[in-house]
Amino acid sequence: MKANEFDRKFDEGVEDIVDDLDLVHAVRPNQLTRRVNVDFPQWMIDSLGREAKRLGVTRQSVIKVWIGERLERNAS
Repeated sequence: MKANEFDRKFDEGVEDIVDDLDLVHAVRPNQLTRRVNVDFPQWMIDSLGREAKRLGVTRQSVIKVWIGERLERNAS
Protein backbone atom coordinates (compact mmCIF):
# COMPACT_ATOMS: atom_id res chain seq x y z
CA MET A 1 0.00 0.00 0.00
CA LYS A 2 1.31 3.43 -0.88
CA ALA A 3 1.61 6.10 1.80
CA ASN A 4 -0.97 8.37 0.19
CA GLU A 5 -3.55 5.56 0.19
CA PHE A 6 -2.79 4.83 3.85
CA ASP A 7 -3.10 8.54 4.70
CA ARG A 8 -6.41 8.77 2.85
CA LYS A 9 -7.83 5.78 4.75
CA PHE A 10 -6.70 7.30 8.03
CA ASP A 11 -7.96 10.80 7.25
CA GLU A 12 -11.37 9.58 6.09
CA GLY A 13 -11.75 7.34 9.10
CA VAL A 14 -13.96 5.05 7.05
CA GLU A 15 -11.77 1.97 7.25
CA ASP A 16 -9.91 0.38 10.11
CA ILE A 17 -6.19 0.84 9.38
CA VAL A 18 -4.90 -1.48 12.11
CA ASP A 19 -4.77 -4.43 9.72
CA ASP A 20 -2.52 -2.36 7.44
CA LEU A 21 0.10 -1.83 10.16
CA ASP A 22 3.08 -4.09 10.82
CA LEU A 23 2.82 -4.06 14.61
CA VAL A 24 5.34 -6.88 15.01
CA HIS A 25 8.15 -4.57 13.92
CA ALA A 26 6.74 -1.34 15.34
CA VAL A 27 9.01 0.67 17.63
CA ARG A 28 8.47 3.81 19.64
CA PRO A 29 10.80 6.67 18.71
CA ASN A 30 13.49 7.58 21.23
CA GLN A 31 12.90 4.34 23.15
CA LEU A 32 16.14 2.55 22.35
CA THR A 33 17.39 1.17 25.64
CA ARG A 34 20.95 0.93 26.84
CA ARG A 35 22.16 -0.68 30.02
CA VAL A 36 24.04 1.41 32.56
CA ASN A 37 25.50 0.40 35.89
CA VAL A 38 25.05 2.66 38.88
CA ASP A 39 26.37 2.05 42.36
CA PHE A 40 24.07 3.16 45.18
CA PRO A 41 24.77 3.27 48.90
CA GLN A 42 22.92 0.60 50.88
CA TRP A 43 20.55 3.12 52.49
CA MET A 44 19.35 4.19 49.01
CA ILE A 45 18.80 0.61 47.91
CA ASP A 46 16.82 -0.06 51.09
CA SER A 47 14.70 3.08 50.56
CA LEU A 48 14.12 2.21 46.91
CA GLY A 49 13.11 -1.30 47.89
CA ARG A 50 10.57 -0.04 50.43
CA GLU A 51 9.09 2.41 47.92
CA ALA A 52 8.95 -0.24 45.20
CA LYS A 53 7.19 -2.65 47.56
CA ARG A 54 4.71 0.05 48.60
CA LEU A 55 3.89 0.75 44.94
CA GLY A 56 3.96 -2.90 43.90
CA VAL A 57 6.62 -2.38 41.24
CA THR A 58 10.32 -3.11 40.82
CA ARG A 59 13.14 -0.90 42.10
CA GLN A 60 14.14 -0.37 38.48
CA SER A 61 10.68 1.04 37.72
CA VAL A 62 10.92 3.48 40.62
CA ILE A 63 14.35 4.64 39.48
CA LYS A 64 13.21 5.12 35.87
CA VAL A 65 10.11 7.08 36.84
CA TRP A 66 11.94 9.32 39.30
CA ILE A 67 14.80 10.07 36.91
CA GLY A 68 12.34 10.64 34.05
CA GLU A 69 10.31 13.09 36.15
CA ARG A 70 13.43 15.02 37.09
CA LEU A 71 14.70 15.19 33.52
CA GLU A 72 11.32 16.42 32.25
CA ARG A 73 11.15 19.06 34.96
CA ASN A 74 14.67 20.29 34.15
CA ALA A 75 13.94 20.38 30.41
CA SER A 76 11.25 23.05 30.80
